[in-house]
Amino acid sequence: MKGTQKYTKQFFSPSGVSMDWTKKDHIDKAPIWCSVDLRDGNQALIIPMSLDEKLEFFKLLCKVGFKEIEVGFPAASETEYEFCRTIIEQNLIPDDVTIQVLTQSRKHIIAKTFEAIRGAKHAVVHLYNSTSVAQREQVFKKSKEEIINIATFGAKLCKEYKAKAEGKITFEYSPESFTGTEPEFAAEICNEVIKIWEPSPDDKVIINLPVTVSHSMPHIYANQVEYMHKNLLNRENLIISLHPHNDRGCAIADSEMGLLAGGDRIEGTLFGNGERTGNVDIITLALNMFSQGVDPELDFTNLPEITKIYEKVTRMRVYERQPYSGQLVFAAFSGSHQDAIAKGMKYREGKDIKWTVPYLPIDPNDVGREYEADVIRINSQSGKGGIGYIMETQFKHDLPAKMREVFGYHIKSISDHEHRELLPEEVYEIFVRDFVNLTTNIDVTKAIYTEQNHGGIKGDITVKLGEKEEKIIAFGNGRLDCVSNAIKKVLDKDYVLETYNQHALEGKTTSKAASYVSITSDGKTYWGAGVDSDISVSSVKALLSAVNIMLTK
Repeated sequence: MKGTQKYTKQFFSPSGVSMDWTKKDHIDKAPIWCSVDLRDGNQALIIPMSLDEKLEFFKLLCKVGFKEIEVGFPAASETEYEFCRTIIEQNLIPDDVTIQVLTQSRKHIIAKTFEAIRGAKHAVVHLYNSTSVAQREQVFKKSKEEIINIATFGAKLCKEYKAKAEGKITFEYSPESFTGTEPEFAAEICNEVIKIWEPSPDDKVIINLPVTVSHSMPHIYANQVEYMHKNLLNRENLIISLHPHNDRGCAIADSEMGLLAGGDRIEGTLFGNGERTGNVDIITLALNMFSQGVDPELDFTNLPEITKIYEKVTRMRVYERQPYSGQLVFAAFSGSHQDAIAKGMKYREGKDIKWTVPYLPIDPNDVGREYEADVIRINSQSGKGGIGYIMETQFKHDLPAKMREVFGYHIKSISDHEHRELLPEEVYEIFVRDFVNLTTNIDVTKAIYTEQNHGGIKGDITVKLGEKEEKIIAFGNGRLDCVSNAIKKVLDKDYVLETYNQHALEGKTTSKAASYVSITSDGKTYWGAGVDSDISVSSVKALLSAVNIMLTK
């Protein structure tokens, strides 16, 4: 591509970091979660949420289990302010939930912010100002000292308002555009704010390190977090918060590595909604932990419901391939994938073992998804394993291995011809239509069996071929063999009865039986199936199905 010469790195690699965090192989406990859906996610919408929509979303976030929720920027608009007042005045905030509000370091905005949270039992006041080289030089045209003065002015004013507030107020400070700020300066400005706020064990301060714009690979951000972790004053009384955006598609990695490097808290959104490419997707981040046996302390057991409400109130759509949440993320169309999943599920039956099913990082049932509807999807790329899995798990037909192959190719051909996915019900309908209880060309309308003294069976068989019926006396070593010999006489055609399998469809004494028969003629094999309440009748129907298929080929 042309134009690369005009770009340069806009981040700063901190010195003096040990990178000891790289020795950890997983996150071993849930961070403090803060949803910013109602602020960061809301301002990113083409049509911001209405008051009623924000209320519905707020209740959803509480139900999921968020204990900290940023409810808006009260001084930014009347809707933001009204929402904050509504949830306070109508007592809609659970006692264990803390609301968070954002404010710039400006006198009238800070005043409006504290007015908005009046009466709240516990609130986080989140103060920010931008600190990056680009913002200092291009936007504010201010020196480092002047940028620090902006932060300390707001910090002092917030402290004055806090002294008059009724509820518990926690402070948070963000050096906005942190990733484009020299690490030494970021630490300096944060420390100046920390000195003013004087955090203690009972009154900790949150220092938020936002990836306002993602400039670097994730390990660089983690090193920046480590630097702050080691260079902030009064660290034991601080909560280091991470707020990654996804410009480079690295928000999840930034968050995971940042937590390993010293982060305590995550600010993000459901499904990663937010300005530009969005924020870190808390659902993905939490379920990544869940998949490694760590309780994320958020409840995503009903992702379909969460998705439905999210799409309703935001007018956004969850992408089909969104990790864990997307409609197709558990779906396997590939034949080899389907076969491995089916065998993995079979391997687990009756065992109390850890989840290691191939291609499925977590059990879809744990997030409210269903194997039957979500996991195995049938199209022209599917294989016999997946199609067989659908037939067995949803419709109780345990097809013999060779029949699975034949039926699988039949389904793939239909899907390929129609150029579309086939739903499980359609697969079953095709099976019934093309393989079960077929009598198109030949049928047995009556059969009386007599056991012979010397062994074997005599059958008085009435065979209908086209419009003609013929009574045949036939013998065999069993009823199926007897009927088969009668059919051969009528057809004057030989074939070999090769395979016969049967099982109950429902697993009950009153259930129907399914039989599967294969015959071979002139080097070709034909499969048929029969279903009846009588196992003997079902086997005859399976044989007739195979013969009728042979006659149409």
